[in-house]
Amino acid sequence: MRIIEVTTQAHIRAFLDFPVSLYKNHHGWIRPLDNDIEAVFDKKKNKTFQHGQCIRWIVEDEAGAVVGRVAAFVNDKTTNKGNEQPTGGLGFFDCINNQEVAFLLFDTCKNWLQAKGMEAMDGPINFGNRDKWWGLLVEGFEREPNYQCNYNFPYYKEFFETYGFQVYFYQLTFGRPMMGDLDSRLQVKADVAAKNPDYSFRYISKSDNTLADKIRYVYNKAWAKRGEIPELTETQAKHIVKQMKPIMDEKLLWFAFYKDEPVAFFLSLPEVNQIFKHVNGKLNLLGKLKFVYHRWRKTNKKAFGILFGVVPEHQGKGVDGGMIMAFKKVMQEEYLRYEEYEMNWIGDFNSKMIRVAEQVTPNVVKRHATYRKLFDSQKEFKRYPIMNV
Repeated sequence: MRIIEVTTQAHIRAFLDFPVSLYKNHHGWIRPLDNDIEAVFDKKKNKTFQHGQCIRWIVEDEAGAVVGRVAAFVNDKTTNKGNEQPTGGLGFFDCINNQEVAFLLFDTCKNWLQAKGMEAMDGPINFGNRDKWWGLLVEGFEREPNYQCNYNFPYYKEFFETYGFQVYFYQLTFGRPMMGDLDSRLQVKADVAAKNPDYSFRYISKSDNTLADKIRYVYNKAWAKRGEIPELTETQAKHIVKQMKPIMDEKLLWFAFYKDEPVAFFLSLPEVNQIFKHVNGKLNLLGKLKFVYHRWRKTNKKAFGILFGVVPEHQGKGVDGGMIMAFKKVMQEEYLRYEEYEMNWIGDFNSKMIRVAEQVTPNVVKRHATYRKLFDSQKEFKRYPIMNV
């Protein structure tokens, strides 16, 4: 076997195509868009390069066939944040069912990171934000992955744990049919909110020019003021809305208002992997035509939650229940577009969001693990701390 740094167009093509052959005919896997993967490694598109560096490799066997791939990262903004040692990362790990190949990939990442002064590595993670390509799937292999979420074979878990990785935290995905009853506590909360005529609950048009401002206002008051999550800037909020707008369904964009002030949001999106699975990783002209066709045909029957929050001044007043029950009424009685609903990427350290999700559905349908490997085996391992929210 030989490990090869990805430096040429042929290497890039091999890095992108290896999972296609690895997961061929596997029912659970959906091919990611090539452009989405390459954007991670493009210095012009990924701002993480401004304060970090990354490298990637493929492994070939004696016959010259690719049998594995991986990338390693150093992000100066997160290297020491909340860590007792400088910590790097690895991601985009794929491998045949062969421990020797897997350990060669892990060793290569470890050696590169140690040369950069790192004393631990997390994986599999993204070179960038946590909202994509983060965590190893350890439960829920029968369900298709959501957009930009990792999917992998069950044997990967044994590779990571045998090598010495330990679970740093879990990411939970809650799921349920769109139809059906919700936890009775939500209706009790909704009844409390209904007694105050100053509260209203409604979905908002995706063409509303103030949508980014509303999201930013609620997000920063509900989450960023807690000290563990950075504030969302005006530029970031507008960029997020711009990115989401082509796939937004306004009936999934719910806000609670106190008089005319937004005080909570419950934001969801159509799960576009249900469309992208028809384009074979390519958003060329044919891929775009397929995307438009399947969107027009309403092929996608799944929605997923992306953001939920209530500003502190209006917590405990039934606002969350009122908003969710209003969403339920529209989804189950007026707008019968979706059959499934998921709430993904809820960290096991975020007890507040777990409580919210469990009232929508108690069913954890997928579980991803973010692992950490301490290079000093004598050092005490500590899990990610519970959020103070």
